[in-house]
Amino acid sequence: MARTDARFRSAFNELLDTLAELPVAAALPSEVQLSQRLKVSRTVVRAALKALDGAGIIHLDGREKMMLRHPLAEDRLTLREDYISRDALEARFLDWVLRFDVPAETPLNVAQLAKQFNVPPHLLQEFLASLGQFGLVERRPRGGWRLLGFTADYAVELSDFRSVLEVNAVRAVVCQPDDHPVWPALAAIRRDHLSLLDRIDRDFHDFSPLDGQFHSIINSVVNNRFVTEFQKVISLIFHYHYQWDKTMERHRNEAAIKEHLRIIDALCARDGATAEAAALSHLATSKETLLSSMRGHHLA
Repeated sequence: MARTDARFRSAFNELLDTLAELPVAAALPSEVQLSQRLKVSRTVVRAALKALDGAGIIHLDGREKMMLRHPLAEDRLTLREDYISRDALEARFLDWVLRFDVPAETPLNVAQLAKQFNVPPHLLQEFLASLGQFGLVERRPRGGWRLLGFTADYAVELSDFRSVLEVNAVRAVVCQPDDHPVWPALAAIRRDHLSLLDRIDRDFHDFSPLDGQFHSIINSVVNNRFVTEFQKVISLIFHYHYQWDKTMERHRNEAAIKEHLRIIDALCARDGATAEAAALSHLATSKETLLSSMRGHHLA
């Protein structure tokens, strides 16, 4: 955010504080007085007053400025330090979509969502443009965006594409030299899997983050910007699906841990064929779990 924008936002919010102390229909101080009080230029004050007029909080008529209503909490502008990061935006948006609170084909109001997610509108626009390649949103013919939603067909296509990417990653892992960082990472996460297996009755709900870490390690050996972008969305979707269906969760997570261990052991033995077969079997199970979770939401 540019410095002038930061000054404008700060001045706008300070003006809201000033207005909160005045009665409705009161006249506002002059631009010079406001400039001195807020310690900003008259240009910034004038821009803030126009924004207040546009929001229906005050009425401007030449030099006359009258308050029409008291400001509300939602009238305040988000300051730069309040903005969330791009990674946080991705997580929040996908969480919003994958909880099925919003039906498919819903038009997306960028201004409203930018405020909801605490990001500047231009960053949300950029994010929606990047999401377009994943088929979750699309541009509307007359401008704006539409949510396409997470459907059974989407889940099948995503799972099939995930298999292509991860089998390729498994093949790449086997070819790495002994001093590659993937090997100590696999050894460490193997220990984490065994630890969780020992306390599975109590801590089976801890599997979801462990699953994300495991797949991240496997995919980390593929240095491809397109794969990285798709894996980001794929991992978030498969992370959330573990939260949708609580049926047989303990049993399902225990089985997945054992499937992971078979993949890890085959990779560490440099047994590419066994690792690939184990990976395909695990991904098939994960696909069925995803579809089963969606059936629980009457989406498949």
